[in-house]
Amino acid sequence: MTLEQCEEDLRMTIHSLALTPLISLIAGVLILVMPRLLNYIVALYLIVVGLLGLFPHLAG
Repeated sequence: MTLEQCEEDLRMTIHSLALTPLISLIAGVLILVMPRLLNYIVALYLIVVGLLGLFPHLAG
């Protein structure tokens, strides 16, 4: 693996790490405002975080 590939992998990891707290914050606010949507919000959160973990290039 070249240095450029390592740098790109690191950038992708940083982008996905930066998105996770933002997604968590939005999910938390939505749960507080609309508790009836809890199941859907948790399911969507888990799907998004799982996809970001499996495919870090989706983060940007």
